[in-house]
Amino acid sequence: MSASDPSDKPRRRGLFRWLWRNPFATTTSTTIFVLGLLVLIGGGYGGFTVFAKVTNSNEFCISCHEMEVGPYAEYKTSIHYANRTGMRVTCADCHVPRDFFPKLWAKIVASKDVYHHLLGTIDTPEKFEAHRLEMAERVWAKLEATQSRECRECHDFAAMDLFEQGRRAELKHPDAMMEGRHCIECHKGVVHELPEGYEG
Repeated sequence: MSASDPSDKPRRRGLFRWLWRNPFATTTSTTIFVLGLLVLIGGGYGGFTVFAKVTNSNEFCISCHEMEVGPYAEYKTSIHYANRTGMRVTCADCHVPRDFFPKLWAKIVASKDVYHHLLGTIDTPEKFEAHRLEMAERVWAKLEATQSRECRECHDFAAMDLFEQGRRAELKHPDAMMEGRHCIECHKGVVHELPEGYEG
């Protein structure tokens, strides 16, 4: 008997009628369905959380040669790597959102990095420099779109002691706060070198 056999319809109708008239069966089947759905969602969420934790580590980020000799080397000379307070920012702190759905989307978008790694798009310093401006502009655009969301996870105007900052920051930050400006509008090239050809 095929799945579309008309003689099968009364049997299915009878099953639904029986479930509808039998509260215990309806409650049981609904409970099993909901529990199954929760297990499926929980397993997916848990699996993604583990995946994100592993792929957010600096060790994972620099497992590609092009990252280790390029961006990671620059990062190690930055104030985000070593500073007077001893607070270290990781690659993921700047490049991966903390909230679940933005993080999920970031990981999906980042799959293109694996593709370009396999293609060898930026596997030499020369190729990396040729693409640096394009890559930087993509990151800056993302930060612009989210109003420097990842920066603001650590940096907050309200928590800044302006008198402890340099003279220029002490003068500029109050204006930026009043105008509703955010980090990436002024702070490009903090961790990675500015690309050749960048005008800003």
